Amino acid sequence: MKQGFVFASAAGAALVALLATSSPAVAETAKDCPNGGTVRFGVEPYDTSARLVPIYEKLGKLLAEKLGCDVKVFVATNYNAEIEAMRNGKLEVGQFGPLGYVLAHQVAKAEAIATFATADNKPNTYWASLVTWPGSGIKTVAEIKGRSFAFSDPASTSGHLFPAYGLRKAGLDPDKDIRAIYAGSHTASFEALRNRKVDAAELNSEQIESATQRGSYKDGDVVFLWKSDPIPVDPIAVRGDLPAAFKKRLVEALLGLDLSHLDPADRKIIGSFGLHIVPQTDAAYNGIRDLVKTLNINLAAM
Repeated sequence: MKQGFVFASAAGAALVALLATSSPAVAETAKDCPNGGTVRFGVEPYDTSARLVPIYEKLGKLLAEKLGCDVKVFVATNYNAEIEAMRNGKLEVGQFGPLGYVLAHQVAKAEAIATFATADNKPNTYWASLVTWPGSGIKTVAEIKGRSFAFSDPASTSGHLFPAYGLRKAGLDPDKDIRAIYAGSHTASFEALRNRKVDAAELNSEQIESATQRGSYKDGDVVFLWKSDPIPVDPIAVRGDLPAAFKKRLVEALLGLDLSHLDPADRKIIGSFGLHIVPQTDAAYNGIRDLVKTLNINLAAM
């Protein structure tokens, strides 16, 4: 049996078309692998493509070896492209942000099965925040009113959902009381703030780690106005209509991966502080669902 791995990056609607292509090794892979032998694995664009590509190349190779299937990994340029790809049956597996997962579960049959872990092998968490730059004159969240603010993506948990919640907690309507822009990614919103193109922005703990590694962040570069409670990190989800036997085998393969093959810095980027992937359940994201209700967010309109 021969296993293969192919990595590609795609944007918007082009992602769906690209996912329809097959790996050259498909015909020689295990017969119980879906999609003619190729497992298509989508990744949300939570960091730059240049940063994510080498990490997921390694992760995809490890999974292909364990699973006995070709693994084809794609990084989308927006969150909804990945969700649409799974809804259209073009992805078997996806790593979604928590809010993206809740939407993918609702419309694309996504089922959370695993996630990255802490050093003691517990599901990891991260946090979101509202920040400004030193000297902006903004001292409290309420003072963001009327000022420019950078979100990342509408379907982002820490880049939209939690920042909107933080604004509302301070009495601001995120749809009316600020001059909001959607930068498209956490990196882009951070760069907009760093270059003082906006007065305030979202910033999560994972982007801080990435920016620190790039040399573009150090303590004191931003002023924290609000931080969220811990948020469960991204789940790895399988499309729910796949055969139960394959889903069981996929879980076993994911939980059996040895992440020591990844560089320690790369593990931090993906939110893994342990050497193994751990189980995760759909119920872990019920807090996200409650927040969606609190904010009256219409997931179907995202």
